[in-house]
Amino acid sequence: AFREQLEEKLRRGQLPRGVRYLVCADPPGPRIGNGGSTLHALRCLEEQYGDQWTSFTVLLIHSGGYSQRLPSASALGKIFTALPLGHAVLQMLELKLAMYIDFPRRMEPGVLVACSDDVELYSTAATESVAFDRPGFTALAHPSELALGAAHGVFVLDASSLSGKGALQYASCRRFLHKPDLGTMRQSGAVCVRGAGPRLGCAGGRGGSQCVYTDSVFYMDHGTAGRLLLFYKELGTLCCEIDAYGDFLQALGPAATPEYTRDTRNVCREGSGLVAVRQQLFSLLQGTPLNVIVLNNSRFYHIGTAQEYLLHLTAESKLRFELGLQPVAFSILPSTARSSDRLSIIQSILQPGCVVGPGSVIEYSRIGPGVSVGEGCIVSGSCINSSADIPSSCFLSSVSVKITGEVEFVTMAFGVGDDLKKSVESLSDIHSLQFFGASLPECLGLWSIEASDQLFSGGDTRLGLWTARIFPVCSTLSESVRMSLSMLNSVQHKSAFKLSGFQLLSVEEMLTYKDVEDMLRFRREIYDEICLQKQKEKSVE
Repeated sequence: AFREQLEEKLRRGQLPRGVRYLVCADPPGPRIGNGGSTLHALRCLEEQYGDQWTSFTVLLIHSGGYSQRLPSASALGKIFTALPLGHAVLQMLELKLAMYIDFPRRMEPGVLVACSDDVELYSTAATESVAFDRPGFTALAHPSELALGAAHGVFVLDASSLSGKGALQYASCRRFLHKPDLGTMRQSGAVCVRGAGPRLGCAGGRGGSQCVYTDSVFYMDHGTAGRLLLFYKELGTLCCEIDAYGDFLQALGPAATPEYTRDTRNVCREGSGLVAVRQQLFSLLQGTPLNVIVLNNSRFYHIGTAQEYLLHLTAESKLRFELGLQPVAFSILPSTARSSDRLSIIQSILQPGCVVGPGSVIEYSRIGPGVSVGEGCIVSGSCINSSADIPSSCFLSSVSVKITGEVEFVTMAFGVGDDLKKSVESLSDIHSLQFFGASLPECLGLWSIEASDQLFSGGDTRLGLWTARIFPVCSTLSESVRMSLSMLNSVQHKSAFKLSGFQLLSVEEMLTYKDVEDMLRFRREIYDEICLQKQKEKSVE
């Protein structure tokens, strides 16, 4: 039912037209998190439209941040991640608009906040509809495995407030837990027995199928949004990362406590005044209602990591089936290149003589003859025009850069499982950083690169794969890919490959110097060539 409903919306062209679109970049300076971005977007709306914006129904989608767990989306943003829906290539933005197209019909003026790396699919009876018309906050809730709850947000529902039955129910939330451990979920009464609806009060029970109700999108009415905007303006400059879910929703509900404001275990980078800002937000939002729309016949999918991306696009996942994701979307490739249907080729041109292993994703790329792509790889925005063996579980993504006015190219290469978010504080600890199965110091030795403070960008004490200056700048796209593959080959075979003489960039610096226009030009070239080829094939028929 999910797929049919979505296909109908896309086929009818029901994506919103005649509406206002506003793109808001974060202010210069320290990273402010998606919570800070939400506050800044509210300010942009007021500056753009004045008091008129208070009558708007607003969909606010975060573009995806640095995307360190899926760096192929880092340069352009997760919201523009390609999805092989049918025979066309759609982006996450289009899917989001299609999923939320019915919401404004039953939404009071306010702001609906969504992320760009998840998919929510649900089904309700014909007489039921999701409504965002209550004061305060209103959030969607999905029955999920307990393991999923530990990585997301979990609602502790008030059993006495449940109304409705079947696929759609409404409830009040006593407390919101952000990335809780299993013990906290049980002790807080968040664990339920799965069924037609949440059977609460079963937290200690071991029988039946247990679940928790996890978060996805949330709505706030204009009164609440206005209070947050006033807080942001009075604050002046925000110098720390705050989370729209963890720092807004944890302040809500009658059982909320301020203990979380001092808990920084889930914080990537604790900026100046984080605890103080959290405490101010708690005081501001405490007592604000948190309403929950319980979608019992729904599924929540997260695709924000390389492993999740590969799973949902190439394996027999439920999301792949429900959305009808195709193994080949708007691409040219010989039949011999397809080792199985367990792959995903998106707007790419593959030449005869190349082979793609199962479980791999190729997007916006040209793959020449004599190229062998191993299993479980991600290749994005690359051009490989000479014979090459891409090892299994390899991540390869090319970025156009402009450093001195000329367009140049850098290709990042990692293992799919490498942790780009991990960092250490001193050079003596960089041995704990793993690059394609080897320690970073071992790799540096093979590449004749000295381990020093100058090796890392950013100017702070966070030393990691994200800030390591190890990727050579090249004059052509194909050369940059060849160099990065040679680096991987060096690590695989423990053989020397000198990088002396090249200007080296970190992934962090690639994003600083990225040339989005050239990256889009390359995609357009591929698109035009595919269109021309398909026209020729059609004329022959």
